[in-house]
Amino acid sequence: MAHEIMFDDSDPVLARVRALALALPAAAEKVSHGRPCFFTKKIFVIYGATTKGDHHDGRRDTAMIFMPHPAESVALLQDPRFFTPAYWGPYGWLATDLAESTTDWEEVAELIEESYRQTAPPKLVAQLDTSATE
Repeated sequence: MAHEIMFDDSDPVLARVRALALALPAAAEKVSHGRPCFFTKKIFVIYGATTKGDHHDGRRDTAMIFMPHPAESVALLQDPRFFTPAYWGPYGWLATDLAESTTDWEEVAELIEESYRQTAPPKLVAQLDTSATE
């Protein structure tokens, strides 16, 4: 059974996340469980989330789920902009809602890149490091 599509492909917030994620080496996009997911061998960003403990009532369609560096998780959760997403949270993933007009897109780019570094194969991370020094 196919999942309901839970995003609008013309969403400008999704467009920004998509551009940042797909700029990384070998990154691709697929729809999984009704949400856009960005991946290499493993997913590194999911667009859209539900809050922990909620199923559909806690939907945050403009949220981004990402894998932070483990040393940063506690600090990020001290900031009210970040939350533990349902399903993914127990595995170390965090989320932030990007709907605010005050969203810091440089910070979002850093979160996406760190999530990529946490999940991508070492060869792709090395390629990212090489392209950053050029």
